[in-house]
Amino acid sequence: MPEHQEPRPAIKAEKLTKAFGHVTALRGVDLSISQGEIVTLFGPNGAGKTTLIRILTGLTHPTSGRALIDGWDMADGEPEPRRKIGVISHQTYLYNNLTPMENLRFYGRMYGIKPLEERISQAIDEVGLSDRRDDLVKNFSRGMQQRLSIARATLHNPGILFLDEPYTGLDQHAARNLRNILKRLHTEGRTIFMVTHNIARGLEMCDRVLVQVKGRMVFDKPVVEVRRDGFEDLYFEIVAEASK
Repeated sequence: MPEHQEPRPAIKAEKLTKAFGHVTALRGVDLSISQGEIVTLFGPNGAGKTTLIRILTGLTHPTSGRALIDGWDMADGEPEPRRKIGVISHQTYLYNNLTPMENLRFYGRMYGIKPLEERISQAIDEVGLSDRRDDLVKNFSRGMQQRLSIARATLHNPGILFLDEPYTGLDQHAARNLRNILKRLHTEGRTIFMVTHNIARGLEMCDRVLVQVKGRMVFDKPVVEVRRDGFEDLYFEIVAEASK
């Protein structure tokens, strides 16, 4: 009989290094995130957090090391792992001169979603934009654009979501809407990897807490081992020590 094998990680980084000329953004980052886990990454500006997400999502290649999505090496350029992920960031990746329906139709065709129109209507309804489905995106508020960006990122029902500062520019209503959507996705067993500066929001749903400083992962603990009311002070201590 075959030996029992551990479940394959949803997200895995192996000794990731990324250099931009004389600047090294990532320095041998190792990371493993299980299926269905929510992980929040904190870190100061310039820590390499966005670079890490760009490598994990295949938007850029590492100088060395590997980024794996459900076992697929993102550097190989295969389409299969890209179908497994959705990306939500402060960049919406929307076309301003198109309507929500037209934007999602474009992405839906790219992913080969069928039946497409039914799924588009469902996605728009999930983010509360049904009454604006035929308006141009350029006339939307920041919060409305971010809600549509969530619909875009989840349109193809990806099992893995990457969030890079998703709360940037959102008002309280839009932030609450995003939080509710993330809670629903978590109950559906999605894997979520979020980068944020907002400590309260980053801690409220996650299973694990990471801190990255100067391209290195310097803190990795289950959230149950973290005192929420004292984490902000601990975070600044971690950053100060790792910055020496």
